[in-house]
Amino acid sequence: MNRNDLDYLRRCIELAGQALEAGDEPFGSVLVDEAGTVRFEGHNQVASGDGTAHPELAIAQWAFRNLTAAQRAACTVYTSGEHCPMCAGAHGWAGLGRIVFVASGAMLDGWLREWGVDPAPVAPLPVAAVVPGIEVDGPAEELVEQIRALHFRSHHSSGTPAGAARENA
Repeated sequence: MNRNDLDYLRRCIELAGQALEAGDEPFGSVLVDEAGTVRFEGHNQVASGDGTAHPELAIAQWAFRNLTAAQRAACTVYTSGEHCPMCAGAHGWAGLGRIVFVASGAMLDGWLREWGVDPAPVAPLPVAAVVPGIEVDGPAEELVEQIRALHFRSHHSSGTPAGAARENA
């Protein structure tokens, strides 16, 4: 993982923090083209009641509408948490390129269990198990504690029920 990767991942953590401040789950993602231009960014929107409103899914949908197949393949998706199986599938179908994440789905699953929080409704499969051959980098060990702290806050604050729908990122 290089310095640019870490800078984009820090932006994902900022977006995750914005999601948490807005009353949502702390996940953030950024789509970057091969020139290093941020093309799309977003954070979880599941507090709306739509458990599928993940930023990685939104990236795949946006990319289908706005980029050619070659452009999509040359992009990198940076995200605070490894894609859940739904988002990994969308990433694969969109033909997007590399994925770089801060924390793995297995890490998140372990944290939730440690905190006595119900696990996500889907298995924490590694992205490569859903999209064979995809280039994946992560976890970003130097940033894991930052995203872990956001998840801890999301499950230990007065406004978030422990059993609420959550992303398996």
